[in-house]
Amino acid sequence: MSIEVTRHFLLWCTIINYGILLVWFLVFALGHDWIQRLHGRWFRLSSDQFDALHYAGMAIFKIGIILFNLVPLVALLIVA
Repeated sequence: MSIEVTRHFLLWCTIINYGILLVWFLVFALGHDWIQRLHGRWFRLSSDQFDALHYAGMAIFKIGIILFNLVPLVALLIVA
């Protein structure tokens, strides 16, 4: 696998993962009550706990995108 192919791969991984994060945020922001009722069937969480879990999940996912996709992409762009 060449550096060019790896750069394109990491670029598309970054784009797709940020798209997933954006969809997660939009569904959470626009359908908050619906999602909380849906998850409330399985888990007994207060509204604050529910919000904190989703916020932490989005933060961890974003850190993962930066750490595993964006930083290697930038490093390959600098090297080439």
